[in-house]
Amino acid sequence: MKLTPNFSLHEFKCRDGTEVPKEYMANVQELAENLQVLRDHIQKPIIVISGYRSPDYNKKIGGARRSQHMSANAGDIIVNGMSPDEVKAEIVQLIKDGKMKKGGVGLYTTFTHYDVRGFNRRWYGTGIKDSQKS
Repeated sequence: MKLTPNFSLHEFKCRDGTEVPKEYMANVQELAENLQVLRDHIQKPIIVISGYRSPDYNKKIGGARRSQHMSANAGDIIVNGMSPDEVKAEIVQLIKDGKMKKGGVGLYTTFTHYDVRGFNRRWYGTGIKDSQKS
């Protein structure tokens, strides 16, 4: 099922094969719409390496106890040709410009996390550094 011109529902299903539950469809739709804004802005494909996570899968991989992934509000993404820091900078600017929804933006070595939680939170790796500043 197509969510936006460049994102389909299957890209967000859990890596253990679990589909996004019906009660989280509005969340994944909102996430995809915001990622579409980023994609249109940077003019490069976005690879979703982790979208929805079932509670069991999240626990298995050591995800945060209240991870936004478990309610289909989050995506860990890669953009070929851009570093995770460059992707983070673009997301933060689009949020500041009011073009993407406020949310969590986490910087990791190989990917960038974005979620649509509704308020700004920023972190590097696993420790929160400058939450609420951007």
